[in-house]
Amino acid sequence: MVSAEPSGQFWPWKNLSATAPARPSARTRIRRRAHRKPRVLIAITGLFFALLYLPIAVVALFSFNSQKSLTVFDGFSLRWYRAFVHDDVLIASLGTSLRISLVAMVGSVLLGAALALGLVRCRTRLGSLAGLIMLVPLITPEIVTGVASMLLFKGLGVPLSTGTVMLAEITFSISYVTVILRSRVAALNPEVEEAAMDLGATRWQAVRLVTLPALLPAVLASAVLIFALVFDDFVLAYFTTGVDPQPLSVRIYSAIRFGVQPTINALGTLMLAGSIALIALALFIPRLFGRRGGLDILSGE
Repeated sequence: MVSAEPSGQFWPWKNLSATAPARPSARTRIRRRAHRKPRVLIAITGLFFALLYLPIAVVALFSFNSQKSLTVFDGFSLRWYRAFVHDDVLIASLGTSLRISLVAMVGSVLLGAALALGLVRCRTRLGSLAGLIMLVPLITPEIVTGVASMLLFKGLGVPLSTGTVMLAEITFSISYVTVILRSRVAALNPEVEEAAMDLGATRWQAVRLVTLPALLPAVLASAVLIFALVFDDFVLAYFTTGVDPQPLSVRIYSAIRFGVQPTINALGTLMLAGSIALIALALFIPRLFGRRGGLDILSGE
């Protein structure tokens, strides 16, 4: 006897409900919609990076131009890099900037480390007030700091020179070092120093043998960062420098007032490469010490 109801063999749509995939729930659809990247924001981000880095890419490209042209690229050449090496004025300014950066790096790291230790260990109202005052240079426009430094040196009768640039850069950079090291000092356990003093170490020995080795990664990272910031600084150097020798940033500004030369493009490309390398080193140093571990740092190995 044959059944009157048709089977799925002859009527295939009868089994579509069994083979069709399940529809996602409302929560899953909302989650997928939330993780979907808006195309407008992607376009705005791409436009931002294009406007920010395209001029730098053009400067780097024309530094390899074989002709003395800033609009027509005629071929790759190292002509302008060789011209920079043989330019005694630019080489002298480069040496001046390196000296200023090294002195500012050492001075700001020493003073900033001492200030960070004092601010963390001082629990009085005076310490809190000093912490707020320390943040003032970070929010003050650099041009205001430059003008104030110039007026201070003029009022004291100090002639503007390389030394005044060093003093101004150290004063401006202390806050950056303090902010970096202060968080690191606050994360340290003070009981380690107390244990060292219980074992016979003095306060200075406990700081030198226990605290400073633990701060070494942050100290090195802040030192590299300050070197890069001071080397590229223009505003503060412009208001506090003398006639000669001038820092490299001020010398470049004086040169481009009479027209941008391809040699300046080559110099700017070298400065950009050096700054990127220093910042990358500052970011890599804490990770390097983190991989080695705290015991290796404390033991000095």
